[in-house]
Amino acid sequence: MLDLYQTIFMSSNMPIIDENDTPKRISSLNWYFKGLIILFIAAFSATTGTVILHRWVNIPTTWLMAERYFVNSSTQFKPVNRQWVSIKSISPHVVKAAIAAEDNLFPTHNGFDFESIRKAKKDITQGKRFRGASTISMQVSKNVYLWHNRTWTRKVFEAGFTVFIETLWSKKRIMEVYLNVAEFGPSIYGIEAASKKYFKKSAKDLNKSEAALMMTVLPSPLKRNPAKPSAYMKTYQQRVIKTMHNIGDVKL
Repeated sequence: MLDLYQTIFMSSNMPIIDENDTPKRISSLNWYFKGLIILFIAAFSATTGTVILHRWVNIPTTWLMAERYFVNSSTQFKPVNRQWVSIKSISPHVVKAAIAAEDNLFPTHNGFDFESIRKAKKDITQGKRFRGASTISMQVSKNVYLWHNRTWTRKVFEAGFTVFIETLWSKKRIMEVYLNVAEFGPSIYGIEAASKKYFKKSAKDLNKSEAALMMTVLPSPLKRNPAKPSAYMKTYQQRVIKTMHNIGDVKL
């Protein structure tokens, strides 16, 4: 009977269930699961190590610099103008102007301005024009570690890196990195290179008016020139100066 059963079963092209298959499949799944865990731990450790390293080691280049140099037609293969300086060598007016123009709550938040995020979400749902809710910390995360496409995937990674740098860096270090990697013109990165290019002086010597005008470049650095400001840039400059007065002293 057993021979007859096997003959009929095999002739119907149906597989014979081997009781030993189940343990093998479970073992394979365990290995896949362990592999994913190891991969996650390795990626997390590498990311953490890199962010910790950048707490003291200056960033040599960014994704944006590479994209502008190799891909963007207006700046392709043009030499990068950049000079890293300590935040001690940057005018306090620049730091205050950056906070006034980009992130009023920078000294006190933990990387995210949830009120601005809520307002931006409301404006989007109502079809209104909205002001970006990206903080300086989020911009550093994007500029240093990520690509610049507007995708939800990038936003998720941006949030993750923001948590990392807010946890592992000081506010002073975040601001220092921000002002040294920000794009201020075609192939011009960092406040020191921009200051020498546009005002023929070091960043430590910029006055309040110049610092505010420099910040008007950031939303559109490939089109705006603080040495030849448009009417809009001058109006924006006055708004930044007014906000600088309103936020008072800044301690990082």
